[in-house]
Amino acid sequence: MAHYQEILQVQTSGKSFSIITAYVQEVVKNSGIKMGICNLFLRHTSASLIIQENADPDVLRDLENFLSKLVPEGNYYIHDAEGADDMPAHIRTILTHTSEQIPISQGRLLLGTWQGIYLVGTSTPSSYSGISRPYYGRIKPILGGFGGGGKGL
Repeated sequence: MAHYQEILQVQTSGKSFSIITAYVQEVVKNSGIKMGICNLFLRHTSASLIIQENADPDVLRDLENFLSKLVPEGNYYIHDAEGADDMPAHIRTILTHTSEQIPISQGRLLLGTWQGIYLVGTSTPSSYSGISRPYYGRIKPILGGFGGGGKGL
């Protein structure tokens, strides 16, 4: 069984949904793996990965509105050392995912027509160590499957 691993750096503008499907597909293409599983893992505690509709941007706006109402920012939390939005960001992350698994078939991610992979920034950039900066997500796609680089079992 072939394996392939690469780390993606993805820049976001803080609290946002950044589509990363094309970046992940490029990793799959470069891996040479034709059939298998793409494991994505985000090493962060206040950001997440989701698979969601990629056609209508209103879906993402509705999701952000829902998460903001479900987990509001404010003086409700004990942990506030990294800003008022940090603890809500941690809570939003446990409601979503820091990893995803996507099948690979014929060298492509096997996503539905309307599915996209998103990096969800759940806090504003200014909350990171008090410095205003964009968020860099480090996503680690680990691919495993048959037919990688022309090699199979």
